[in-house]
Amino acid sequence: MRGNKEIFKKRVERFQELLRENNIDGAVIRTLSSFIYFTGTKWLRPSLLIPAEGEPTVLVVKGEAELFKQRSWIEDVVEYQKVEELMATVVKWIKDNGMKRVGLEFGIERDAYLIFYKIFLRLNPSIEVVDILDLTMSLRMIKDEWELENIRKAGKIALKGMRVAEEEIKPGKSELEIAAEVVRELMLNGSEDPKVYVSVTPRAHAEPFRDLKVPENGIVTVVIGTDWNHYYANMARTFIVGDPGERVKKAIEVKKEALKLALEETRVGVPISAVEKKIEHFFKERGFGEYHLAGYTHGVGLLIEEPPIATIVVPQRATRIQENMVLSIIHPPLMLPEGAIKYENTYIVKKDKLERVT
Repeated sequence: MRGNKEIFKKRVERFQELLRENNIDGAVIRTLSSFIYFTGTKWLRPSLLIPAEGEPTVLVVKGEAELFKQRSWIEDVVEYQKVEELMATVVKWIKDNGMKRVGLEFGIERDAYLIFYKIFLRLNPSIEVVDILDLTMSLRMIKDEWELENIRKAGKIALKGMRVAEEEIKPGKSELEIAAEVVRELMLNGSEDPKVYVSVTPRAHAEPFRDLKVPENGIVTVVIGTDWNHYYANMARTFIVGDPGERVKKAIEVKKEALKLALEETRVGVPISAVEKKIEHFFKERGFGEYHLAGYTHGVGLLIEEPPIATIVVPQRATRIQENMVLSIIHPPLMLPEGAIKYENTYIVKKDKLERVT
């Protein structure tokens, strides 16, 4: 992403301002999504060092520096041959810069493991470790136009994948077979790390199984997340197979009505919790309260699910909706005994409307 150097450079500079405002001397970034946000490229075992002032440093395995420099704007790239050298370099960087307070993201992504945190504390016993997840996410929650264009592109790819899913859903086919065809379509269209979930049973988040097959009469729910330049769009649909019964048909219609309500209520300045309460009341009124899962939306970006994650992080339901947030609406399914009923799209929040991406 060297052609977009200024975009990423300004992100680092803004982050450094936040570090200084919070009296944090530097940050060690190990979460992949934040590494991408600042460097412009994904990399296995991400290690990015950002001082409160000065140039950032990236650590890569011996032999990788040249390719990394071709894919990122960062010039200070240090190679290591052993993992001990990686840790020693981090310790030396902290010591040479006289740092007392260092930020780490207390996240759940790959490479942001608890064991790294424990090793870091052991090697830096005099350093105060500060959780900087809120700082990085405060930047990432509001998208710039370059990010939005990537998400729009991802949305177009997601639609192609969902068309394939609809074609592949036939009685007797396994969840895994359907997912495999969808993943193939998404990757052939440029999605490097697609997420595809297929469910023929009542599961809110369904990694596909090879032994679960499409019934003669029932439903199949497909969730697709596609990325373009590492930015995601998210969509979900429930497909009817044969005659699953009147409750399923009614639930699908009620879900669509709930989506319409959510889109009408999701506006700049409105707390997510206010919309959530109206949706909860709607489902109870329509006789589906017992099947409704709370948390109607979540953010979408470098992760398929990122703050505001009103779906699983209850305090984030207090977040007020802002312009250029990207939200997936409605995320939680109606959990019927027949299966999970989902109807979900990705939207860009504009000043006076929602722009539909999928």
